[in-house]
Amino acid sequence: MNMKKQDKILKKVSTLSKNVKAKTVNKKGAVEKHFLPDHHFKNVKVKKGLNGLGLFAAEDIKKGELIIEYIGNILTDKETDKIPDSRYIFSISKNHNIDGTPRWNLARYCNHSCDGNAESEVKKKRVFMKAIKNIKAGEEIVYDYGEEYFREFLLGKCMCGAEKHLYSEKQDKNKNQKNKEKK
Repeated sequence: MNMKKQDKILKKVSTLSKNVKAKTVNKKGAVEKHFLPDHHFKNVKVKKGLNGLGLFAAEDIKKGELIIEYIGNILTDKETDKIPDSRYIFSISKNHNIDGTPRWNLARYCNHSCDGNAESEVKKKRVFMKAIKNIKAGEEIVYDYGEEYFREFLLGKCMCGAEKHLYSEKQDKNKNQKNKEKK
């Protein structure tokens, strides 16, 4: 692990997240203002979701807004290959990845959905979760993990609850049938 490189990246805090204030209502009903952590753009919380723990909006989020940054240790491909369970690895360049395994990386709790309300965006070796739909406070933040992840870690079994699944076996059979009909 290249901790010096990681420290440099985490110290280069995005100016977008500086001084972002979140409003929450405490148990007594009073509104409290506080600053979000540097890698948060919107107020979010972790709780029971679609599949285990999930990441939820604690405030309304508009389409196009950044939600949170996916953070963790920066690893080379060789270092990544040594990790037995690489389900939280996010590729950020040809030879580098973010290991988002640490629990302080709240973005790791975004669950998969074939009909997501967010998407990941890689910019300058950083990964951001961005809203692609309006998200109401209390709604789970979900995005499409992609077919490779789906096949390797979800083992072809989608439990996202969407009406149309992107990578299900049924969908694959329908595609094959359509291709045969075209021939």
